[in-house]
Amino acid sequence: MAVRKVKKSRQMSFAFADDASGKTKKKKATGAGAAKKKSARKPSAKKTAGKKAAKKTPKKAPKKTAAKRTTSGAPPKAGRRRRAPRAATAESMAAKQRDISVSEFFAKNRHLLGFDNPRKALLTAVKEAVDNSLDACEEAHILPELSITIKAVKDSDNKYILNVTDNGPGIVKSQVPNIFARLLYGSKFHILKMSRGQQGIGISAAGMYGLLTTGEPVQIITRTSPGKPAQHYHVQIDTSRNKPDVVKDEECDFDLPRGTSVTITLEGRYQKGKQSVDEYISQTAMANPHATIIYNAPDGQTHEFPATSKELPFIPVEIKPHPYGVEIGILFKMARDSSSKTLSEFLRKEFSRVSPGLAARIAKTAGLSARMWISKITLKQTEALHKAINETKIRAPSGDCIGPIGEEKLEGGLRRVVDAQFYTSCTRRPSVYRGNPFLIEAAMAYGFKGDGNGNGKKPDDNDKEPLMRLSRIANRVPLLYQQSGCAIYKAVLETNWRSYGLSQSRGALPRGRLMLMVHIASVWVPFTSESKEAIAHYPEIIKEIKLAVRECGRKLGIHVRRQKRIRDEMVKRSYIETYLPAIGEALRDILSLKEKQVATVVDRLKDTLERSRKM
Repeated sequence: MAVRKVKKSRQMSFAFADDASGKTKKKKATGAGAAKKKSARKPSAKKTAGKKAAKKTPKKAPKKTAAKRTTSGAPPKAGRRRRAPRAATAESMAAKQRDISVSEFFAKNRHLLGFDNPRKALLTAVKEAVDNSLDACEEAHILPELSITIKAVKDSDNKYILNVTDNGPGIVKSQVPNIFARLLYGSKFHILKMSRGQQGIGISAAGMYGLLTTGEPVQIITRTSPGKPAQHYHVQIDTSRNKPDVVKDEECDFDLPRGTSVTITLEGRYQKGKQSVDEYISQTAMANPHATIIYNAPDGQTHEFPATSKELPFIPVEIKPHPYGVEIGILFKMARDSSSKTLSEFLRKEFSRVSPGLAARIAKTAGLSARMWISKITLKQTEALHKAINETKIRAPSGDCIGPIGEEKLEGGLRRVVDAQFYTSCTRRPSVYRGNPFLIEAAMAYGFKGDGNGNGKKPDDNDKEPLMRLSRIANRVPLLYQQSGCAIYKAVLETNWRSYGLSQSRGALPRGRLMLMVHIASVWVPFTSESKEAIAHYPEIIKEIKLAVRECGRKLGIHVRRQKRIRDEMVKRSYIETYLPAIGEALRDILSLKEKQVATVVDRLKDTLERSRKM
């Protein structure tokens, strides 16, 4: 007997639970396999009769349902475990290796640059644009005049248009795309000179954040001289290559004879109070008394901060690195790359404060010849040279590379923002950390009205005396975030303010209507992160901050104790004026004195009490 072959089709099989009994339905076997099973097991007569009767009643054809398939395409088997992934090999891992663009890294880690949340992102964008404008104006010896405008985008609750316009020297046309749309591109990273910008990241990062959150490019209008046309650019950063893409490049009209206008559309949130754009701009005006700032807030209010000084601040000059701040690896690389011929020439030309005699002394201490070829120096000899440098006494670097605000201008800046009873300030002499010169300044305003923000708000009724307001400034730039992780906060917290007449709880700032501004100026401020929000805890920096704060604190203590004596005197005077008339009336009744005699006695008693007290 010929057996007919049945072609098997690959189908998905699923077991469905019965709604009523919970039992699963089993499919009937078909084909040759079913025939073998039937022949092996003969059915009973009753069953065959029932089957014949069932054949007479026609059955409805079952509805065809689309067979579900798994992602792999193979039917699942009961109890089958998922196949484990293949182990990687050196070749497969090598195939996945690729370069990472710095802009790609910061696009994914934008919180490192200060773009943690919309409110902080708006503040960071304003800060970066203002810093660039102030630096450009000061380098060109121009008194800065800045216009800052923030407008909300129509039909949007979280998008703003930021515009910062300055009267600076302008930007050369070929440099505009790289400055605003390329990370780690700038002119200040390799120069040892005080400036607000250091890393070449800020304004490009603000433009990148705007592009990521709104898709809008950065708009720049700049003019370098009245006789040249203004250039209008739309640029955006290509994060995969860290290169600028120029969307628009054309000539346009510009109201200023020279200067730059930057417009960034970004996602943000405007909110007043602490750590706000308003506070940043007021503190910027306080730390830069030579700048005129006009601020148009999103709420429609205009805040003007006219310049209180018509003199430019001290313009720092570039210096060479100090020998104390160079590590072994950098020293070895500098020696190999130097164009100098001898060791003595290398030390004199590449470092500051090294004279020919000092270079010979360092070489002798290291056991090297001052006339040896510097290009042939070995790593072992470099280690000996580095040790000899640290063992030799070298003068501190010159302070010409850092520019202090100045005591008078510090007080003028405080008066510009805070209306107080007492002002004092001090400027320390330059010091050094890791071979980098720095300088600390401090200023205080005591007895101010309102909350110290210049808005006249009353303090909270629950606090008898508010906590001291601390303003941290680094290279004339306010620091508003990460206060507890900053060296300035640590130094202020460790100061004993009770000795200056203020109350202070353990582990907290002192209480009183006091505003303290601390400014650190350095060729390289040791920030704790790329967002430049806090200063690292170097012992040399903390020591200088404490000395500056204590110097101002001693002057404050004299004022506070004098005010306390005056208050006590006024209380005693009120007692005299209250009780002396009663004493006079009692003497009149006891001694039967006349009114003229009573007045004479009261005057003599008052004079005696006044002379017996110390004013």
